[in-house]
Amino acid sequence: MMQKYIYHSTNWPTFIWDKNLIMERQSAINKMAGHLFGRLHDIGLDAQLQTMTQMVTDNVVDSYSIEGIALDVAQVRSSVARRLGVEQMVQTEPSHYIDGIVEMMLDATTNYLTPLTEDRLFGWHSALFPNTRSGIQGIDVGRYRQRGMDVVSGMLGREKVHYHAPEPDAVPAMMHQFLNWFNGNTTKDYIRSAVAHLHFVSIHPFDDGNGRIARAISDMALSQADNSPMRYFSMSTQVNREKKRYNSILEHTQRSDGDITEWIDWYLGCMGRAIESAEKSLSLILRKSIFWQNHTSDSFSPRQHTVLNIYLDGYDGKLTVKNYAKLAEVSTDTAIRDIHELAARGIVKAKEGMMRNVEYEIIINK
Repeated sequence: MMQKYIYHSTNWPTFIWDKNLIMERQSAINKMAGHLFGRLHDIGLDAQLQTMTQMVTDNVVDSYSIEGIALDVAQVRSSVARRLGVEQMVQTEPSHYIDGIVEMMLDATTNYLTPLTEDRLFGWHSALFPNTRSGIQGIDVGRYRQRGMDVVSGMLGREKVHYHAPEPDAVPAMMHQFLNWFNGNTTKDYIRSAVAHLHFVSIHPFDDGNGRIARAISDMALSQADNSPMRYFSMSTQVNREKKRYNSILEHTQRSDGDITEWIDWYLGCMGRAIESAEKSLSLILRKSIFWQNHTSDSFSPRQHTVLNIYLDGYDGKLTVKNYAKLAEVSTDTAIRDIHELAARGIVKAKEGMMRNVEYEIIINK
């Protein structure tokens, strides 16, 4: 018997879900997102842009990591920072490939009010595959796929088919429906982001890159829901942490008759966990912002400034003379003089009860 998939449903592409359950979930997420955005108002525009730089970097890197592709994090961060106008202490020249990926991902969120069209999607796809290859295989780039598509895992000859995508001749009409729905849907909420992700990836319109583009589209829908281009949490990072569950729930839903309650419930839960993670990162940024606001009139040597920022950014090593010397690339004697000067000025203080290998902590509030 032929396996039935979600697009075989007589209601396709009209999905159904338990509205009471999902609205309750969304209400909880709305409160979490509102609290996060409220905290962001306390840190100023520069710190907000630094936060967005980190979150977009994580989003790009983890969206590729989900597919088993490792990107150069330093290159991605430099490319994101340059496009956002954020100054970086350490800059790494990104490749044209990395620049294209970052431009595509930022286009989805910074230009969230621009309609999603075939030409725009084809441009995104071309940015992902500038050499018209996926690994060693040539693929159709900048147009819908011209061949059948199975999502598989396992060794060659022993593959397991997780999903058989719609036949290529059905793709243009399905994508026309999808784009009309996405651009015409007036309800801009987080549920729509979950539905858009599932809808697009179920069509699987391209030879490769469907997951990455689906995540870009869902990020675009999140920006529309927030009515803001600023992204302060990374769904791709959280999905990457929960990749096994993501693949499992996606496969299960794509074999359903159109009831996507379980998918939306998981997606909103994943979003909540992404926001919780962002709250922890934001606490570090707030701590750093408060510290430098309290020391705007104080002077620091370049190496003191650098090392303090490393620790304020969450470096997990202890603030000791040895670690300071290593991070600042100076002698132990110079590190001792620097730390003692900072301690005398009330910038850092030694932890009590330690005589050897003394540890210090940064004083955030004067």
